[in-house]
Amino acid sequence: MTVPTLKEKPAEAEAVSHELLLRAGMMRSFAAGIYTLLPLGDRALANIESIVREEMNRAGALEVVLPTLHPSDPWMCSGRWQAYGPEMMRLTDRAGREFCLGPTAEELMTITVAKTAPSYRELPVNLYQIQTKFRDEMRPRFGLIRGREFRMMDAYSFHADEDDLEVTYQAMREAYLTIASRCSLSTMVVEASTGLIGGKASHEFMVVSEIGEDLLVYCPGCDYGANFELERHRPGHAFGGESAPIEEVHTPDMMSIEDVASFMGTTPRGVLKCVMYVVGKELVAVFVAGYREVIEAKLAAALGTEDFHVMRDDERELFPTVVPGFTGPVGLAGVRALFDQEVKGARGLITGANKVDYHYRGAEEGRDFVAEPVADVAGPVEGDLCPVCDGELKIARGIEIGHIFKLGLKYSEPLEANFTDRDGVPKPMVMGTYGIGTSRMLQTVVEQHRDDGGIRWPAAVAPMPFEIIVIATEGGGQPEAAARIVSELEAQGFETLLDDRDASPGIKFNDADLVGLPVQVIIGKKLPASGNVELKMRYTGERRDLPLGEAAAGAARALAEAP
Repeated sequence: MTVPTLKEKPAEAEAVSHELLLRAGMMRSFAAGIYTLLPLGDRALANIESIVREEMNRAGALEVVLPTLHPSDPWMCSGRWQAYGPEMMRLTDRAGREFCLGPTAEELMTITVAKTAPSYRELPVNLYQIQTKFRDEMRPRFGLIRGREFRMMDAYSFHADEDDLEVTYQAMREAYLTIASRCSLSTMVVEASTGLIGGKASHEFMVVSEIGEDLLVYCPGCDYGANFELERHRPGHAFGGESAPIEEVHTPDMMSIEDVASFMGTTPRGVLKCVMYVVGKELVAVFVAGYREVIEAKLAAALGTEDFHVMRDDERELFPTVVPGFTGPVGLAGVRALFDQEVKGARGLITGANKVDYHYRGAEEGRDFVAEPVADVAGPVEGDLCPVCDGELKIARGIEIGHIFKLGLKYSEPLEANFTDRDGVPKPMVMGTYGIGTSRMLQTVVEQHRDDGGIRWPAAVAPMPFEIIVIATEGGGQPEAAARIVSELEAQGFETLLDDRDASPGIKFNDADLVGLPVQVIIGKKLPASGNVELKMRYTGERRDLPLGEAAAGAARALAEAP
């Protein structure tokens, strides 16, 4: 088998795992976010997808194959043809009909099930497929982590009621955790936004990684975890200061939190921040602690709308009563206010004084202003307290490998996906949807399992279990020994990668570590000298000498011990 390894780092590689997949001859790039998987990469992906199939089948799901080319009509009915925006890859056939290359398949699967007109006796139904998906990402990056063409398992369940959906939802959660564990991925489950998929609730399956595009918040002491935009926290830091009389202070040209805090001899923990938002045609002053940021997903929930934006410079004249950079809650008039929960009861605050170049020092909630209404609209910081236990929350970047959703009636109602209930009345089916990125998992495994030498494949995912490395000396019998070991391993049902190139031992050893198969069998100078070959366990680096006649059996035992 050809394994076209590369010595130098490819210029396009943005992450170590991306670099290793390219250098180890697992894949090649055609365009940004579009890759060819070469034989070893394809085998590793096939192993991941085999694990996914096994666990989906074990959870009671049935595999189907939907079209990749989707007509626009179902997407029009659901309202997502427009909502999906430029990420959807659209095309028109010769008759002028609009289609898209499927980015996901809620619409088509819903119609497929609806055409059977099921009765309550046939529910629940859980169908899945493993297929290529397409999304025209604005910034494809990190190789397979965010591509424009990628492999995904997507499943869709149909139920008579919410209680039945909950049973399947939990079964899919457990199946996903088992899939991740079998692929040797350390994974946490976090509460997440439903986004364009929609629905009532969702959970992401995250792998902590420095190249992750999502921020997640989690508690090491319990199972609590959430996407950064949806997290809940209890403030674990002092906000404000000691109670003191309020006084007005001249703060010329000081509009930033850091400048004001420094001038006042404090830190952002003593400053009340104000961010001005335009909501429809109304101005809303949102107040949070100076060391936190407003989280707009939380703000949308508090406001009951996503139709808002930070006030622009060209909008200031529309709201002449406010003083940007110096707005505070004391004496604020003519502006709607919203306070983060942390502001309640705070004392000794630095706030804007609602006039240019002035701030208040010593402002106190309940005495100088009232924090009403109050909502959870601020983001977390390290050291906040877990809402479930007393542990300190941690913030990390994560790679999303899977996402499950409780859809409810979002698609079944507009697409008229009904079932006949016990009373004979047609009712919309309650739905769930479940996605797991198999090609993304491939690179995520490499991201978690690597060292300075290259990839360290876990045995369950490795494209092959063994690499036979021949370091031939004239008349040493190494090629014949290699052929014997290959034959004996194949008789046990194992595939092997044979490196008998005319290349130096250093090149072969470096390439073997780069490719990273679990067990290396090195046939070199020890064979003619002692009749032994050497086994190297790629994950641990452990080495063992074995007689030639025991090499195949010893390699199989070493594989069984491999992570």
